[in-house]
Amino acid sequence: QVQLVESGGGLVQPGGSLRLSCVVSGFTPPYYGIGWFRQAPGKEREGISCSSSDDGTTVYVDSVKGRFTISRDKSKNTVYLQMNSLKPEDTAVYYCATVRGFCDARWRSILRYDYWGQGTEVTVSS
Repeated sequence: QVQLVESGGGLVQPGGSLRLSCVVSGFTPPYYGIGWFRQAPGKEREGISCSSSDDGTTVYVDSVKGRFTISRDKSKNTVYLQMNSLKPEDTAVYYCATVRGFCDARWRSILRYDYWGQGTEVTVSS
C-alpha cells in the first residue's frame, strides 16, 4: 500500500522558514519523481517543485525560485521542502505526490501524479 505522509507545517511570521517532510512508503518503481503542490483557500492546487530520482533534477515554479529548496534523503525515503523568506501569499495546504519516471515538462499537472499525501497546513502571518 502506497502511503505519503507530510509534516512540518505550522504558523510562521513573514520572512521566516519552515521545512516540510514527505515520507514515502510502499512505492517502489525504479525511478520516480516527487512533486510538491499547494492549495490556498479558494484557489486551485498548483505545482511548486518536483524532484526526479534518476538524475536528481529539480524544478521550481517562478514564485518560489530562490526561496524554496527540494531535496531527498533516499535512505529515509523522504523528500524535503525547505521554505525560506516566507510570504503571506505562501499560506496554503502543502501536498506531496509521486510521479512515475521523472519530472518532465508536465510536472505541474496534477494528472501526472499517482499518489498523494493528506497535506500539511502552512500559515504565514504576523
